[in-house]
Amino acid sequence: MSVAERPRYRIGIDVGGTFTDLVLVSTDTGAVVRRKELTTPEQPEVGIMRGLEDLVRDVPDALTGAEHIIHGTTLVINAVIERTGPPTALLTTRGFRDVLELRRHKRNEVYDIRGDHREPLIPRELRFEVSARLRSDGAELAPVDEDEIAAVAARLAELGVASVAVCYLHSYLRPDHERATRDILARVAPELSVSLSSDVLPELKEFERTSSTAINAYSRPLVSRYLTSLESRLAERGTRGRLLLMHSSGGVLSTETAKAFPVRIIESGPVAGVLAAVHAGRQAGEDDVIAFDMGGTTAKACVVSGGTVPMTNEFEVARMLRLRKGSGLPVGVEAVDLVEIGAGGGSIAAVNERGLLGVGPRSAGAEPGPAGYGRGGTEPTVTDADLVLGFVSADSFRRPGLHPDAGLAERAILARVGEPLGLSLHRAAFGIHDIVNENMAAAISSYLAERGVDRTKRTLVASGGAGPVHAYGLARKLGIGRVIVPYAAGLASALGFMVAPVSYLASRALRVRFDAVSPAEVFATRQELADEVSDALELAAPGREVRLHAEIDACYSGQDYAVPLDLCERPEELTAQWVRQAFDAAYSRQYGYTYDDVPLDLVRVRVRGEAVDRGVPWSGTAAATVAGTATTGTRPAYDLATNEWAEFAVVVGDLLPEGTTVPGPCIIEQAETSVVAGSDATVVRLAGGHFLIEIS
Repeated sequence: MSVAERPRYRIGIDVGGTFTDLVLVSTDTGAVVRRKELTTPEQPEVGIMRGLEDLVRDVPDALTGAEHIIHGTTLVINAVIERTGPPTALLTTRGFRDVLELRRHKRNEVYDIRGDHREPLIPRELRFEVSARLRSDGAELAPVDEDEIAAVAARLAELGVASVAVCYLHSYLRPDHERATRDILARVAPELSVSLSSDVLPELKEFERTSSTAINAYSRPLVSRYLTSLESRLAERGTRGRLLLMHSSGGVLSTETAKAFPVRIIESGPVAGVLAAVHAGRQAGEDDVIAFDMGGTTAKACVVSGGTVPMTNEFEVARMLRLRKGSGLPVGVEAVDLVEIGAGGGSIAAVNERGLLGVGPRSAGAEPGPAGYGRGGTEPTVTDADLVLGFVSADSFRRPGLHPDAGLAERAILARVGEPLGLSLHRAAFGIHDIVNENMAAAISSYLAERGVDRTKRTLVASGGAGPVHAYGLARKLGIGRVIVPYAAGLASALGFMVAPVSYLASRALRVRFDAVSPAEVFATRQELADEVSDALELAAPGREVRLHAEIDACYSGQDYAVPLDLCERPEELTAQWVRQAFDAAYSRQYGYTYDDVPLDLVRVRVRGEAVDRGVPWSGTAAATVAGTATTGTRPAYDLATNEWAEFAVVVGDLLPEGTTVPGPCIIEQAETSVVAGSDATVVRLAGGHFLIEIS
């Protein structure tokens, strides 16, 4: 390939609830071109193509010269929350029809007799029992009955079912029955989309496995249709680069894999913001940070230690109660361990039936958006309050499709909050701003306390369109003295895609006593998983070198929580002594003690793979060379440090030279967000285009 033909760019696209963010990064220089478009909720690809056409106007070869287009989407999580998926059925072993409602049969709040949970995605009338059954050791008790499956398929056709989840007892040990069912359905009902639990999540725990497979089946037709449409539009536009999808554990994968396993991309948008925070923190010399991302619809937070992003395979989506564990739908796939909060710039403020002001979780979204956007919204939002308080200006929202008007924001706040509560316009606006900060501080405090993290010794890294506006006030509530705002923070998730590796994880449960397991069996499983990972990576990054890392999970016999151990290189090294020493060291680090007289169980084998890639770190160098040229004047805004109005210096962030210090109160304006700091703080422009807020 000649130099002229070599791909020159990577494009990141993050579709949020309110805005679609796009960045183009040069693979040679790291230079960034940024765009922000209103999201088109009914057809997200329309907003994407509109933004790409805007990019092409400035960079004519943006699409023809793109190596990758990396995309993060909220399509799956939104479908689950809003219940917009097609009719979906479940085929399961006789006696397990109600596992989605029985859940763990556990009360998460001791004194709450109501047990508020989300209704299952698949209603009872679409859950069917079949006679095929395996024993707990994988031996067959009853075979698959082809006539029985065909009869169920006929019933599914009558009911208009588009997708089916197949989840049989003990199929993680032996997938034969589920695969036989899939083959029968392919013959008698080829139009059905079929998801097998032995493919989606070959793990113990029937409820979690069934829930994850149900989510996969429910969202699969939507994701397949959407990605096929987007790929077609990109091809028509002459795009040469591959379309890749962000997955929930911080890497990217192929569209083929995403179409087959949409449950893996359920958190694809939020995790990219964490990667951007880690990158910005590392450039600023901070590896122990709290990544905080506040967009138009939700806020997210993640604690990062030593530059390592934490992972979990026990998280929930669509919780009935924001902070209550067990009230949502569990997802067993690996994901970045973060907390989501129903708070964003579009969160709606309202007076509840008790006469109290509340904010969120309802959001104005992109249609109609906050009242101040001038798109027909009449309910006051957090963004409207920030406009009234002077933290952002109407001019910062001027883009196609928006008609910003601070007067509309003022009238909405007075009508829905000020007059009902007997408050002035500015007190009502402050109440909205302060309550949303308090809600986020409470959720983040609980999240950090559960993980034993001292928040006062951390640096907050704030991104998202609303994150830098609220980071200063949030940090004061949390007792945090340092805040980093990354370069182009309003587009941080789209930039995070640039440093995301092409990666894939495969695992398989093997619940067995270590003294009864064959090392050869463990390594045979490892090889099968390695082949699966390599195949998935080849789809996303053809011809790339692949790095593999194998782990096993072990626990004390009878215990439910396992610890991961790096698997040794050769079968002969997998001795009882090696296992005990490795397990004791890992268990002691996590829990502080060990038991010498309790045998160990092998829970699962896991293989992670990553396609070798240098990544494309972005560069946010300042355009100005003379200090002071970036200051444009002052404007009145509310100072949270004194609870009084003050004149804030207004500075154009992209023109502020590196190393410049701006004393508070000040507002650093960027194209996509504003950095707000009160009179007890200073703002410093760092290398790489980042900003540091230091609060005294």
